[in-house]
Amino acid sequence: MTTAPDDLLETLNRLDEQLSDAVHDTLDDDRVRALGDDELLALARVVESLGRRIDALRIAAAGQVDDRSRSELGEQRLCARNGCINAVDLLCRVTGVSAVTARARARYARATTTRATLTGQSLPAPFPAVAAALTSGVIGVDSIAAIIGVLGPITDRCHPAQLAAAETELVTAATGTGPDGAPPCTADDTRLQAKVWELVLDPDGTLPKDQHAARNRGLHFGHENGGLVPVNGNILTEVYEQFRLLYDAHTNPRVHDHTRGEAVAFCENADSADTDSADTDSADAGDDQPRDPRTRAQKMHDVFATILHVAARSAETPTIGGAPPAVIVTINADDLNRDNGVAFINGTNCTVPAFVARHTACNAGTQHMIVTDNGRIIQLGTPNRTFTTQQRRAIIARDGECVIPGCHMPATWCEIHHVTPHAHGGPTHTDNGVPLCWWHHRTIDTSGWEIRIINGIPEIRAPRNLDPTRTWHPTTGSLHRAQNRLRQRLARQREPATPRTG
Repeated sequence: MTTAPDDLLETLNRLDEQLSDAVHDTLDDDRVRALGDDELLALARVVESLGRRIDALRIAAAGQVDDRSRSELGEQRLCARNGCINAVDLLCRVTGVSAVTARARARYARATTTRATLTGQSLPAPFPAVAAALTSGVIGVDSIAAIIGVLGPITDRCHPAQLAAAETELVTAATGTGPDGAPPCTADDTRLQAKVWELVLDPDGTLPKDQHAARNRGLHFGHENGGLVPVNGNILTEVYEQFRLLYDAHTNPRVHDHTRGEAVAFCENADSADTDSADTDSADAGDDQPRDPRTRAQKMHDVFATILHVAARSAETPTIGGAPPAVIVTINADDLNRDNGVAFINGTNCTVPAFVARHTACNAGTQHMIVTDNGRIIQLGTPNRTFTTQQRRAIIARDGECVIPGCHMPATWCEIHHVTPHAHGGPTHTDNGVPLCWWHHRTIDTSGWEIRIINGIPEIRAPRNLDPTRTWHPTTGSLHRAQNRLRQRLARQREPATPRTG
């Protein structure tokens, strides 16, 4: 049945008013919060179904605006008659959506709408199965984007029958209408299946993409500004995957285990611009447990810093002029122990706080040089200031991981920190060294955590806001020492009570 334009607009306006009233009543009365679990999920399904039908109308309208703004129409283009550059510009002004959204709707419309040639001949929609599912309201824009975005670029390089088969299979999977009775696939799963079809239909297509990726790989570092150096560029997929695995390995909170101390709980980011779907690093930890306030981006930075420090210590790292690559930090003798002192990184015009110089002096990948006001070198760091390989191994075996409770960075990836600073006479000895991850090492002077070593065993005291009693506790990163403590406790419990006399 064909509806007159006036009747169509009247019907849609009436639906808009009814839906507006329903939404207003529902949200004002907070009825969503009062729903039971089953009713809440049913509501989510119904709302999504309504959204799919609205999206179908949005795409249809955008498609017509796009079609009536074709360049061959010249001054008669709809966009030109409304003072706009193109269809996207017009859609943005009429609807208020972003250019990205307007462009996507027009693209979906071109893929799902029949077209007329200059001779008046009607051409079928490039993706008729997607068009039918869109009209029926059983497929959403995310799944449409997954199918069209993957299959669209290869339509000219594969047989039409094979392309149609792939489209049908993907729509069937996305809508859950297959003979196997499987539930609808998510948009992400649909995209994954579409990529599999792409590999089958266009096996040679990956080669040009790989060549393009290889040509365009690269990293660019900008100029230092306010203690930060901007980075941008493109890395190959396999390089990113290696980094992602390292990141996951270093930031994945472990399950609470009393033999390993308190678990860490990662705070959810308040800044939504710095979050994504993978940014909710949370453990089932209570409010009284240590919390890591870093954003996901900050944690990625710190893992990257850790990787660089480990690489600098590696025996396989190439040398520079016969020496390992070492960052040289220069600081005046008077500034070394001042809170407001500054140090300089060789090779740049960058300054860093004195505490950074003190901490980097612990690293085997850093050489420390102290100069007088007139520039005379009065001390140059030697290997005696850094822990030897044998000392590192012993400390790693003793402590197992970063000694800050809740941080499970493996000790092999940590820096060895002088508990009593070298500048204050602290020896480079296993009884004066503990492993700290890059971040906790950098902030040990300001975070409130305190460390001491008693009879060769590290002890740690939490900041007052975490432990008002400021009690010293042995570190718990070593399973061997935790096992020994547990055995001692069990042995004491088995000891017979001494009978009272008198």
